[in-house]
Amino acid sequence: MKLMEKKFSQWKTQCLSKSDLSKKGSVDEDINHVVSLINSCEEYFTTSSCSGRIILTDGDPKTPDVQKQNCVWLFVSHCKCKFDDLMCGLAESRGDAVLKFEPFVLHVQCRRLEDAQLMHSVAINSGFRNSGLTVSKTGKIITAVRSTHGLEVPLSHEGKLLVQQEYIHFLTQTANQKMEENLRRIHRFYQNLQSALSSEKQQKFEISLEAQETPQRLETQGGEEEEKEKKKESVYKRRRKREHHHQTDCCHGDGSSIVTELEDCVDLFT
Repeated sequence: MKLMEKKFSQWKTQCLSKSDLSKKGSVDEDINHVVSLINSCEEYFTTSSCSGRIILTDGDPKTPDVQKQNCVWLFVSHCKCKFDDLMCGLAESRGDAVLKFEPFVLHVQCRRLEDAQLMHSVAINSGFRNSGLTVSKTGKIITAVRSTHGLEVPLSHEGKLLVQQEYIHFLTQTANQKMEENLRRIHRFYQNLQSALSSEKQQKFEISLEAQETPQRLETQGGEEEEKEKKKESVYKRRRKREHHHQTDCCHGDGSSIVTELEDCVDLFT
């Protein structure tokens, strides 16, 4: 266990010290506070993230699947988009243009399995129903925070628009609504995570405090029991002494009284 925790610390240091290799090269503004909160905890660190985005890509018509490395980005935004932005992007299309909304995604490496379960539970309760938890062969425990309210619609083929502008208006509104819901889920996730981490920290503090107090409490209880025994012994000794003294006084008094009464009786008969 200690070896794995040491490895975790090494992995965290390496991950947070290396350069951001994403196209943007930095954490998205809308989730910067989420990433900072997670990385400030010794049990977690983020390995990749995206706040959510609306993108218009142009892929090679000869490629069966739209591959990221084989497509051109005609438009990308991490906030809501405009109809004109999409139309300008489509005007540049020479292949197969696809409009996508990709929701918030976050990958978090966790120190222990119970830490990962906490993160997974927070994600599920915040609306990220597609979140998962995996353990690699090397012992890395990863929680993926993600949801399913994405969008992917083909709009052109070989540079030719396939739909009417009215439909693109509709897609613009749909993508923006999904972005709004996405931001609400991020906000819920952040609040729930804050609350869960605070509760866990308080629980660990109470357990630690109880562990520190237990020896003192046992020692105090032992001293109290010893004191009680001493008091009982003292009370018993005093009681025995009093009873002995009482018995002696009674015998002496009875004898004296009897002698006096006999003497009186003799006087009466003489």
